[in-house]
Amino acid sequence: MANRASLASMTRADLNLLITLDVLLTEGSVARAARRLRLSPSAMSRALARLRETIGDPLLVRAGRGLVPTPRALELRDRVGPLVQEAEAILRPAEALDLQRLVRTFSVRASDGFVEAFGPELIAHIQAEAPGIRLRFVQKLDKDSTQLREGSVDLETGVIGAAQSPEIRTRALFSDHFVGVVRRGHPLATGEITADRFAAGRHILVSRRGLDKGPIDDALEAIGLQRDIATIVTGFSPALSLARGSELVAIVPERHTRTLRDGMVTFPLPVSVPEIAVSLLWHPRLDADPAHRWLRECVRRVCGMQKSPDDMGGVPAETGNNRRRHPQVYLLPDY
Repeated sequence: MANRASLASMTRADLNLLITLDVLLTEGSVARAARRLRLSPSAMSRALARLRETIGDPLLVRAGRGLVPTPRALELRDRVGPLVQEAEAILRPAEALDLQRLVRTFSVRASDGFVEAFGPELIAHIQAEAPGIRLRFVQKLDKDSTQLREGSVDLETGVIGAAQSPEIRTRALFSDHFVGVVRRGHPLATGEITADRFAAGRHILVSRRGLDKGPIDDALEAIGLQRDIATIVTGFSPALSLARGSELVAIVPERHTRTLRDGMVTFPLPVSVPEIAVSLLWHPRLDADPAHRWLRECVRRVCGMQKSPDDMGGVPAETGNNRRRHPQVYLLPDY
């Protein structure tokens, strides 16, 4: 009960009086304190009266032509100064970010393909500007934004799902399109890739949720074709590993998998499949964090540097629920 009473009393008190108390005890004069705070002497006298009532002590008493502090005032003088300085430091705007002295670890949730494609250049970029920054990449197995909300992940990359939590902030990075990939020596490695030849091959379906069909199957069905799905995997990296050592066909996003496709044959799809918009995602509590804002800009710059030969120029920025979509980009819920 005593703690509650103290809290209520502190709440009722005007905390701005701390500054007045600090100046009064430092100057030892109502007139000098008034000049320092740019108040009239009468206003300062009223403030001293409020302090006396709040603290329950006269604080400054007359001695001859001046004022002298009471024992309680002497006790408070050594405590109130640091307290005011700390309060001013808390309320002061953040200082300019010193990247050379910054030491911090950021957790970034991303697909293996994103780390393979952009990780090396991103790390090099960060090392050059802020050598004390360390990235901890966390594998992205689903689109659940719980880790962003809980703070165990600082930043995420990926395709925004229809069920994306509305409070999550987003910024589009680039659009990506799908390509077919086979090993060297595969029948589809040479010649014109028609829809019939494409559908006749044995395919790998990528689906995090284990679905047995995707947008490519819808596109084939629209022209009366159906492909043979030999296996289903949860990511593009295992799909490419399987295609590299077998007769299977993998369909993967071009920019995400550029490094993973080394030594394999890539071909354009013979059917029209929507592009995907790859975005940055973060929780709004980190919006104004200078270091986090700098990291977001680093990711944006690195992704912007690596242009695909037929890149259509990226996609516009997004924030919160006000997501503007590129007219030729669709958000596929299972990628």
